[in-house]
Amino acid sequence: MPPVISISDLSKTYATGFQALKRINLEIRPGEIFALLGPNGAGKTTLINIICGIVTPSGGSVSVGGHDIARDWRAAREMIGLVPQELPGNPFEKVWEAVSFSRGLFGKPTDSARVAQVLKDLSLWDKKDSRMMTLSGGMKRRVLIAKALSHDPQVLFLDEPTAGVDVELRQDMWQAVRSLRDSGVTIILTTHYIEEAELMADRIGVINKGEIILVEEKAELMRKLGKKQLTLQLHAPLPAVPGELSKYELSVAPGGKELVYTYDTQEEHSSLPALLRDVNAAGIELKDLHTTQSSLEDIFVDLVRRKE
Repeated sequence: MPPVISISDLSKTYATGFQALKRINLEIRPGEIFALLGPNGAGKTTLINIICGIVTPSGGSVSVGGHDIARDWRAAREMIGLVPQELPGNPFEKVWEAVSFSRGLFGKPTDSARVAQVLKDLSLWDKKDSRMMTLSGGMKRRVLIAKALSHDPQVLFLDEPTAGVDVELRQDMWQAVRSLRDSGVTIILTTHYIEEAELMADRIGVINKGEIILVEEKAELMRKLGKKQLTLQLHAPLPAVPGELSKYELSVAPGGKELVYTYDTQEEHSSLPALLRDVNAAGIELKDLHTTQSSLEDIFVDLVRRKE
């Protein structure tokens, strides 16, 4: 199946000389949730704004559903819904009016049933007659999603969609996002809540200083770049790692009551039984042991640091 978004050698240099994007090459698959991660100023919003036709690129090409965003901008733009970071809008406008107006902007005919369905799907139906200024920040962000969905786009960009949203509302919003993905909508999201990307995304892209440094299936990324730690809790504290265990590159946790062994998740784990045998042979009595694995946040921080 061809990609729904195809980006080739995309670059953006502003009049100040700042190069925001450097030869970006990326393909987004139909019906996936793609998380674009990167530190502040990495180029995430610039990339999204170019695809959405808000910012003009300096070079390269972008197509959405086979439509070039420059030559066939109207058809490309009709396929896209955008939920920006900001919360713009008329504070005196009612929710129903705001969503209906957004649908009309794309030349779609009036469809009260469709607007009602979007509001119900996002738990906004009881707010349909409320003015925007009376809504909480989380509810206003939901209205932005409703406006972005009003013209039935095939691609939805969520730029920091849960910033400032309380935990309960955030969970409801992600349930709505899953439902959209299940209906065939492609979701591209940026988020500072990396645990959300870990929970939601099918694939992860990492951008830093205007360059894509990695694109990977989430599960494969965590398998390839994740680390596991085996923590051995001791009955008696150790001042240092015994010499006979030095080959295992163990470390002693503060307080001396734990030995920590870090290993690559791709390696064979045959060394673990040998480690435990040697620990026993060294006369070290274990109280308990447990393993932990790197989170997506750990991997992300490590990747960005490597590229600095």
